[in-house]
Formats: sequence, structure tokens, C-alpha cells
Amino acid sequence: TFFNALTGFVNISKGKIRINGESLRIAQQDQAIAYVPQNEGIDSQFPVSVWDVVMMGRYGSMNILRSQRESDIQAVKDAIERVDLMELSSTPIGNLSGGQRKRTFLARAIAQRASILLLDEPFAGVDPVAVEDIQRIVAHLKKKNIGILITDHNVQETLAITDKTYLMFEGKILKAGNPEELAEDEMVRKVYLGQNFELRKKKLSF
Repeated sequence: TFFNALTGFVNISKGKIRINGESLRIAQQDQAIAYVPQNEGIDSQFPVSVWDVVMMGRYGSMNILRSQRESDIQAVKDAIERVDLMELSSTPIGNLSGGQRKRTFLARAIAQRASILLLDEPFAGVDPVAVEDIQRIVAHLKKKNIGILITDHNVQETLAITDKTYLMFEGKILKAGNPEELAEDEMVRKVYLGQNFELRKKKLSF
């Protein structure tokens, strides 16, 4: 719901959304937000390559046949290299693993050169190696001063890389703070993490 509000898919009943001091509408026009949904919305049988998918994100549409500027081509190349998929750039997305698909659509968001990325369940349905790949990419983008919002049920993978976390419980914020604060909170352990939860922060190399 939060991501749908940020992307303008649903209207909020009260309050205002501002991004870098600007209204949501202006921020969207400036491509401030890039959204990576849990379900990408492109059929795996659709005959498009990794390069095509990332270029779609650059143009903000399915029209990838129009004249492509050099700046667009370079942005797509940079994004694909950032997620380490250049060797698969001509591969149809239907031939990719789940982790490779996640990285492809993350590259599509990166190519938009947005200042904020919204990642919906980035760790769902991927193997441990792919999880580490995504964590490494996210950590690198954070160092590039890109704001990243993640929503995910995979708490260990998420807490391992986040600076601040909001734990939702029964539709409300149960606890907000850094990962260490959440991991040590007795109520959080009781209702969500479990008493045996052990936080494992990661030092990721680039």
C-alpha cells in the first residue's frame, strides 16, 4: 500500500507525500522514483532480452524501437554492468533464473537514474547466492547516495543491510529503529522475530 501510494497508483486519504521537498507529482515528472515490483509484469514467454527490459525502463514504456540516444544506451550499459549481467544482455528473460530476473529488473530501475528506489520483496524466491548479489548491489547504490526503500518478509536478509527499519504488525508500526534496536527489543522478538533470532550484519565488498 505504501509503495502504491508513493508511485501514485492509489490516492491517499490524508497527509502529503513530498520527495526532496517537492510534491509527488513533480517528483515523478523528474523521475525521482524507480519502482521494482515483486511481480515484474512481463511474461517470461515475451521475446525480450535483458537489454530490452532495461531499455524499457529507461524510456518508461514498451516502445524501445524509437531512435535511441547515446546517453540512453550508456545508461542501460552502466545499469546492466552494475548488476553483473552484461554477458547475458542478449538473453531472453524467459531463460533466466529467478535471481537473474531480479537483477534484470533492478537494472531497469537503475537505468532510470532515479534518486529513490523502491524494492518490493527483492529477496523473495531467490537462492542464497542471488540474495548476496542483491544485497551487494543495494549496498553499492546506497554509497552512491541513492535512497532505497525495501519491503520484505525475509527479515534476516533485510536487516543485514538496512540503516533504519520499520516493523509492521497488524497494520501498525510496532517498532522503528536500526537493526540492532529491533533485534534486541523484547516485544519484537515475542511477536515477530522469535526468541532465538540472531542478527547477522554483513560487510559487503564491491
